Amino acid sequence: MLGSLAVIFFILIVFYEQANLNSFRFEDKTNNLSDADISEPKFAINNKTKKIYITASEGNFLNKDEVLLKNNVRFKSNNFSIETDKVVFNRNQQTAQSKTRSLFKSENITISSDGFNIHDKGNKIIFHGNSYIILK
Repeated sequence: MLGSLAVIFFILIVFYEQANLNSFRFEDKTNNLSDADISEPKFAINNKTKKIYITASEGNFLNKDEVLLKNNVRFKSNNFSIETDKVVFNRNQQTAQSKTRSLFKSENITISSDGFNIHDKGNKIIFHGNSYIILK
């Protein structure tokens, strides 16, 4: 009799522990660390008449002057905005180059292109590849 009570008690403890393990929720604790050098970088291109602000989700230093900006890259001034996914920005020369799908918007013009170059401190923008222009 004492032996059967011990066995029943042991079985109850095993089931209780198993129930506790099943109710415990394992969370995936994998770190979403990216290989980015900069998180949410912000830069500006300055010239005599305007300032173009540049933001992105992340960036990597390519060398002492160039930064690869990635994910939600936006150029914004008082007159226009450009959105794309990857841009190489030269901090010293204040130039930018992109070979990814880009969308330029201003008050009366929308341009969709396969990339662009910004040079002359933001005074000149050249669009690459298949480009579509919509005039309003």
